[in-house]
Amino acid sequence: MEPATQFAEIPEANAAEEQQNPLAMAPFATASLSFSLPTALPTTHFFQQPKISALFSGQPAKAKSPLSLGPHRPLDPNNGAGLRKCSIVLFRADLRVHDNECLNAANNESMSVLPVFCFDPRDYGKSPSSGKGPFQASFMLESVADLRNSLRSRGSDLVVRMGRLEEVLPEMAKAVGADAVYVNREVSKDAVKSEERIEAAMKEEGVEVKYFWGSTLFHVDDLPFKLEDMPSNYGGFREKVQGLEVRKTMAALDQLKGLPKRGDVELGEMPSLADLGVNPIAQEGKAASMLGGESEALQRIKKFAAECQQQPNKGTSSDNIYGANFSSKIAPWLTNGCISPRTMFDELKKTASNAISAAIKPNDGGDGGSNWLMNEFLWRDFFRFVTKKYSSPVGAPTPVGAGALA
Repeated sequence: MEPATQFAEIPEANAAEEQQNPLAMAPFATASLSFSLPTALPTTHFFQQPKISALFSGQPAKAKSPLSLGPHRPLDPNNGAGLRKCSIVLFRADLRVHDNECLNAANNESMSVLPVFCFDPRDYGKSPSSGKGPFQASFMLESVADLRNSLRSRGSDLVVRMGRLEEVLPEMAKAVGADAVYVNREVSKDAVKSEERIEAAMKEEGVEVKYFWGSTLFHVDDLPFKLEDMPSNYGGFREKVQGLEVRKTMAALDQLKGLPKRGDVELGEMPSLADLGVNPIAQEGKAASMLGGESEALQRIKKFAAECQQQPNKGTSSDNIYGANFSSKIAPWLTNGCISPRTMFDELKKTASNAISAAIKPNDGGDGGSNWLMNEFLWRDFFRFVTKKYSSPVGAPTPVGAGALA
């Protein structure tokens, strides 16, 4: 039986309104530190990144408004606060409630919110080179289940579906009378194509699509250049973003708006590996400690920060936790968006000053010093931004609030 969930009373639209109407061991760095996964997991879906250095700091930048695409249903004229009747929040590679601008914005701008996650069959049951294998699928299931629990504890819930997003979302929007879909952008070619299909489908329904960006340390809107003009080499990127500000993290809301009463949408059951077309037997080799989800990610980053604090400076010792060992501690959760780079940055900055620093040291060569982890964040940002640059449609500028690779 589903736990009790808070429901918001939604006024019915009148006729006039209606007519207007795996976790893989592929390193992010090839030097001493990498954002990668244990060797027991598939080696796809993670960037291979070289090791570098660069240190940045600054005060948080003021948030900018995300892009809105497509027409939208008019807001209720009787609603003095100007809130939307209902908004859908589509979760993809942002499976968290902490530091999630997309979720917070929908909650603040809507009378009711419908969180949704969709397992697209096109992403599962394929070869390791073209889809999620058993380890990645298992980790994803655990992460989605943890997200559902987090939402329930805040008075909301998560609708889970299996199907194609461009088919599932329009049906759901019709059922609940949604005004908009809130979603974080991604950067891979497949993700961009998925966004194009979603936009086309929602445009036919007159539903607005609002995009946000939440999976890089630096926000895409704060870059000192247009993404299409971004340097294609790291050196050029590093030079241009030196001194760029890191925005503040956003706290998780203690209470979320309830689900829409209209439509009586079923929450849906979590699928099994077999449902996803993945062989459950092949998952037996997964490490027992590799539990997916935001709850596990937050515990791990605190533990990792404590370990960093106890280690000698990287420049004075090679016998420490740096390097590939980091990958098994944080990277899988970062990839699925169970934790954001900014949350990691803030936690490490508070408790592990020997691992990361906000101070800029332009002459730092890269391997020594106390900012080794900051260097990894910068490389990760570079690859995400450059991937977005080349995966976007030719001639299409990257709008405010785009997304990134996990």
